[in-house]
Amino acid sequence: MPTLYSSDRILVTHAGALPRPADLRPMVLAKSRGETVDQPALDAKLKTAIAETVKQQVKSGIDSVNDGELSKPNFTDYVSGRIAGCETRPGTGSRRLSITARDERKFPEYFEVHSRPRYAGGQTLPVCVGELRYVGQAELARDIENFKAALAGTSPVGAFLPANTPGTIEHWLKNEYYKGDEEFLFAIAEAMSAEYKAIVDAGFLLQIDDPDLPDGWNCLPDITLPEYRTYAALRIDALNHALRDIPKEKIRLHVCWGSFHGPHHDDVPLKDIIDLIFRVRAGSYSIEASNPCHEHEWRVFENVKLPEGATLIPGVVGHCTDFIEHPDLVAERLMRYANLVGRENVLAGTDCGLGTRVGHPSICWAKFEALAEGARRATKILWRRA
Repeated sequence: MPTLYSSDRILVTHAGALPRPADLRPMVLAKSRGETVDQPALDAKLKTAIAETVKQQVKSGIDSVNDGELSKPNFTDYVSGRIAGCETRPGTGSRRLSITARDERKFPEYFEVHSRPRYAGGQTLPVCVGELRYVGQAELARDIENFKAALAGTSPVGAFLPANTPGTIEHWLKNEYYKGDEEFLFAIAEAMSAEYKAIVDAGFLLQIDDPDLPDGWNCLPDITLPEYRTYAALRIDALNHALRDIPKEKIRLHVCWGSFHGPHHDDVPLKDIIDLIFRVRAGSYSIEASNPCHEHEWRVFENVKLPEGATLIPGVVGHCTDFIEHPDLVAERLMRYANLVGRENVLAGTDCGLGTRVGHPSICWAKFEALAEGARRATKILWRRA
């Protein structure tokens, strides 16, 4: 049975990144660029901000909270400072692999006007030039210490910390050392296993963020579906290798289709990869379920069963709009899933991290309140309470 589980109500969680205080973001980004920062001041700001973020999550009705990923420049690039064996070179302004590659072919005019999704990273290019080793112990220990301090005096049902996957790290890390993709991926996995295990050993659930699993399809616009499934399977094998010593009930997997604001016209359908998603050693599976490209995919579960003992975390509020979802709509979305996979096996979640993807922090917190209220309304109906 997964650690986060309830037999009498729908629990509420979210997918990761949360709003960062305006005075904190420049310091975090400067440090990620290798610039000199006032480390004691940054440490103090992080500790205060994470404590406030945890309190705000609990106040908003979130049962399983995290640290908001406030110490990280973003949910992927934080890894570059935690793995040795790489060097940084000038970039071209775009990622090594683009998650908008398929959309760019159909909508080039759109991307000429809306360049932000395309150029979210890529000013520098990390290159693997030697044996990969995890050297992020001090940074991770600081994250864990800050999160534990923030949780003191609060009483959430659960707590989780996110970490990136080998396949997603591979998207932006060029290989000039290992013989091929498999050797490279398993080397990344071996390095990152230290972070995964440390999070669980600290007493938290590990959230594995794996947008690569669906959005690798978008990165490779010439690949066929059978070829893509082979591509994805290798990356799942590497991830499972990294997770091999962790009980699966301590792991939850989050997948998304890139979550950039754009067309998403050629996202790979959930039905074509759901079996691959369920191959990942996890106790819970978090998927997009509220945006216009993926809300209809609840029907996949008319024919597909959850792995034994697993829970599902459909994203029933999202980042694609600043509209605040009505709690009745949230409840309706949750009941669709509950009626198919069992009410005890559903948690209320978000499509992706809302922190940097909605127009203002107040929108994020209002969405969380709608999420929690929708879960309460779904609970009343599903458990037939007055």
